[in-house]
Amino acid sequence: MKLVYVFDAYCGWSHAFSGTLAEVIARHPDLPVEVVSGGLFTGQRRVPIREYGFIKAANVQVTEQTGARFGEAFNALLDEGTFVMDSGDAARGLIALRQAAPEKAAELAIAMQKAYFHDGLSLSDAKTYRKIADDFGLDSDAVVGAFKAAVADEDFQLAARLGVSSYPTLIAVKGNDAYALARGHASVEQVESRLATLL
Repeated sequence: MKLVYVFDAYCGWSHAFSGTLAEVIARHPDLPVEVVSGGLFTGQRRVPIREYGFIKAANVQVTEQTGARFGEAFNALLDEGTFVMDSGDAARGLIALRQAAPEKAAELAIAMQKAYFHDGLSLSDAKTYRKIADDFGLDSDAVVGAFKAAVADEDFQLAARLGVSSYPTLIAVKGNDAYALARGHASVEQVESRLATLL
């Protein structure tokens, strides 16, 4: 059995799920975890962040419901308003990091969200992935090269084949069957309860 985590690095609810994901992984070190990027902000949805006027209020709701925090640098980005979220670039970044350390894919995905939602760093900027790679002791030149060459559509197509259209979604794959452990926010206890029926 393995876990498949489908998220979008620019999704506030995915950011909020990071704590649950990290704890579930820590409790099951023997379970492989595959991480797949979804395409929340692609095509015509790649517009200045001020066009998404609901984000600030939504983040207040995220914090109230989950305790997840958003950093001052991110909030400054939100207030300034010209930043463009591009899920294609974020997916390419994940692919590059995942290639460098597939066994740390979930931790790297969490680091990407921290870079954006805490530090206000762009997930379209190669320097962001260089920093994450350095933090994890990875070959940062190789990661940056892979980021520039990666094709995001492969992840988006896999997410679609898994039937995922909202983020985050955590799936347990056992043989030919897939079981949803979480859609949107879920506590560690809720995920563990569902996972226990499959182990």
